[in-house]
Amino acid sequence: MTEELQGFQSLIQGILISVTSPHLLFHTSVYRTRITRTIYLSCPTCGRTKFDLPKSVKKVKEATKHLKGLKIAVMGCIVNGPGEMVGADYGYVGAGNGKVHIYRGTVPVLKNIPEKDAVEELLKVIEKDITE
Repeated sequence: MTEELQGFQSLIQGILISVTSPHLLFHTSVYRTRITRTIYLSCPTCGRTKFDLPKSVKKVKEATKHLKGLKIAVMGCIVNGPGEMVGADYGYVGAGNGKVHIYRGTVPVLKNIPEKDAVEELLKVIEKDITE
C-alpha cells in the first residue's frame, strides 16, 4: 500500500473512531495536524501589494522545498496579510516598497528587510528554530 493510501486509511479509521467515541475532538484534531510536506499559503494580491508576489512565492518555495511539516505564508501586505495567515508557522509579508516583514506565527520577528534579502532571512529564522 502506498504512503498516500496508508495516510488516507488512517484518516478514515480516525473518523470512524471519532464518530463512535466520546473523544471526538481529540481524534479529529490528531489527524488534521499531520503534515508530511510544506504547505504554502498566499493571498490573491491587491493594490496594496508593493512587490512581485508570484515571483516571491516561487523564491520562497524554492528555498524551503527541502523542509517538511511546515505552513509558510507569503502575503502581499501588512494590512490583511497577518490576519489571513493565521495558522501558518512562518510568514513573508510585504511591508512597503521593496520591504518585507518576517513572521514566526503571527508575530513579526524581523521588520523592513530588503526584498532581495528576505528569503534568506526567512530561511535563517526557520533553520534557527529547527536546530533549537
